[in-house]
Amino acid sequence: MDKNMPLNVSLFTLTNLPQQRSYGGVVFPAVLSPTSHNPSNLTAAVKDQKPWLDALLHTHGAILFRGFDSLATASDFNDVVEAFGYEELPYVGGAAPRTNVVGRVFTANESPPDQKIPFHHEMAQVPEYPSKLFFFCEVEPAIGGETPIVLSHVVYERMKEKYPDFVERLEKHGLIYTRVLGEDDDPSSPIGRGWKSTFLTKDKSVAEERAAKLNMKLEWTEDGAKTIMGPIPAIKHDETRQRKIWFNSMVAAYTGWEDARNDPKKAVTFGDGNLLPGHIIHDCLKILEEESIAIPWQTGDVLLIDNLAVLHSRRPFTPPRRILASLCK
Repeated sequence: MDKNMPLNVSLFTLTNLPQQRSYGGVVFPAVLSPTSHNPSNLTAAVKDQKPWLDALLHTHGAILFRGFDSLATASDFNDVVEAFGYEELPYVGGAAPRTNVVGRVFTANESPPDQKIPFHHEMAQVPEYPSKLFFFCEVEPAIGGETPIVLSHVVYERMKEKYPDFVERLEKHGLIYTRVLGEDDDPSSPIGRGWKSTFLTKDKSVAEERAAKLNMKLEWTEDGAKTIMGPIPAIKHDETRQRKIWFNSMVAAYTGWEDARNDPKKAVTFGDGNLLPGHIIHDCLKILEEESIAIPWQTGDVLLIDNLAVLHSRRPFTPPRRILASLCK
């Protein structure tokens, strides 16, 4: 940790877990637990130490808060989210089915428990994406159900080293994402949001306006709609950290955007319309898995992710499991 960021030991203690990894001397992710002086009140601690927590997040990319007894309900989690003071981001244009629980809190992706959700930056396939994500474990999984995370710049560096020509094409052309939507949500699909919940309206003209604001092409079909986004950049430059990041949903779309309406191999292409090389996509998935960290959820955990620094996914699980989420600008 940066020695110039003093820790108020009366509020937080840094915890080590076996799953953590070190990159250039920086532990990923940071893990904070309460001290004996502050056994439960995470909301108050966040308000007191907000600048330090922001700096910690910028350094480490993700923070896991564990062991705060006051975190038991969705309302408790909402209080923590609001304590950080980040502006809320409406979930417009995303693919995952979600349900509002309370305030700024939604369910995480509601796709069936036997389905894996591939690595992605949240809403990387649309121009307006969250800068930060919160996850909260209300009910820990019986088996599995981890939310693996991986540093985006590490993935970029490994892909650039192994497939320089492919990465150059990505940087030049970007990606196009195509998704076919029904009218209503399909809970059996990991990308099952219907057009009504995707654009938060039942009015087709309003949906068209909101799609246009995202620079998204919207085509109506007999039983729903098709959205076409792009070309949109697949590689970004993180200005705050001065490094390139693997900011896309390429692997997620190519390996996971599959249901009765969607063929994942057609869901994402190069920005010039050419198909992606499948063997490279699957090798990228292998790199993501190799570099990822998967800390088993415990009830009451809060995971804060910098969406510009970190990709995340979800492993299959045996119920019960209830993970809640909140998106911030």
